[in-house]
Amino acid sequence: MNGMTRSVIAVCLLLAGCGGRSGSSRAADTLPERQRDSMLARSRIPGAGGVGAALRAADSTNARIRATDSVAP
Repeated sequence: MNGMTRSVIAVCLLLAGCGGRSGSSRAADTLPERQRDSMLARSRIPGAGGVGAALRAADSTNARIRATDSVAP
């Protein structure tokens, strides 16, 4: 084998080894979408404030819908 072939095989093995999921990411998959979004909104990731604003808007809309549904005709 030449050096190029060995390099390609080494890179493929490295990528295959990195393809597994860690235990912490599996635990995060068990959280409901709302909890994941809430955690994201509290993070320092760019754009996280937009996620928080969207959650607040959804909460507000849901509250208005519940209030409207509870009014007797």
